[in-house]
Amino acid sequence: MTRTTVHTADEGSTRNDVPAIERERQRSECPECGGRIDHDEEHGERTCRECGLVLDADAIDYGPEWRTFEDDDENRRRVGAPTTARRHDKGLSTMIGWSDEDAYGNSISSRKREQLRRLRTWNERFTSKNAAERNLKQAFGELERMASALGLPEPCRETAGVLYRRAVDEDLLPGRSIEAMTTACLYAAARQHGTPRTLVAFASVSRVDKLPVQRAYRYLSSELGLEIEPADPVHYLPQYASELAVSDDAERLAREILEAAKARDLHSGRSPAGLAAAAIYGAARLTNERLTQETIGEETGVSSVTVRNRYRELLEAYEEVAISR
Repeated sequence: MTRTTVHTADEGSTRNDVPAIERERQRSECPECGGRIDHDEEHGERTCRECGLVLDADAIDYGPEWRTFEDDDENRRRVGAPTTARRHDKGLSTMIGWSDEDAYGNSISSRKREQLRRLRTWNERFTSKNAAERNLKQAFGELERMASALGLPEPCRETAGVLYRRAVDEDLLPGRSIEAMTTACLYAAARQHGTPRTLVAFASVSRVDKLPVQRAYRYLSSELGLEIEPADPVHYLPQYASELAVSDDAERLAREILEAAKARDLHSGRSPAGLAAAAIYGAARLTNERLTQETIGEETGVSSVTVRNRYRELLEAYEEVAISR
């Protein structure tokens, strides 16, 4: 009698799923040590948790190229460069470069150059369509030029752009030049971010003199309600030490001298830039470094008379603190 084996549907499906289960087990276990495999979505890698073996890399993300941070998917934002307050259109318009070369660095034909020139002209017209946008465009161009000349960081430039936009919204520009208000906004932003520069330094890179900048800053601070604390003399030390090429020991000693002066309240009512310059001169004398008052005045914009009058007071305060210790 012949025995016939009958397989039910469940047995057949289980037998067919054996290779799939085995493949899934192989994908979840490391072939080297048998450890657990982790999938890094951010970097597109599959790595072993135990031995660190990288099984797959540079995986392709087939998901949507838009993203949203809200609960619903109605507001789908396209990826790209972030918006910035340092552009009159917040960086949303197209920019056409001024190079007459192709992607390989080869010169383009005269016909293409003429076509690009027309495109640039129309692009400039469309990106600044009214007087307000042209005002912002000119102001932010001046802001970038001065910030680059003074070596101010990116967050400081962004804050200056925000302050200038607030001044435009509050209608503070009539009767004042764009250059003076732009310089005042950059000066205020530098003080807010702890990277102050003197008004003399700003006037040296601005297209206006020191007095209009000073008046514009006072008006801007009053109308916008800016609560800016007096600058700390210590914030000027890294800049001055770099410009004067003093040693690390002299910079450290100058910082200690300023801290001693602040403990004696000698910084109250005095120029922080003048105190920083005088502290560096006093530290240079204590460390036997050849640094004259005239050199400090030329590099920092602080007069040699101020340096000569302040450094004696600072050294006396430093000696008193050293004795009390």
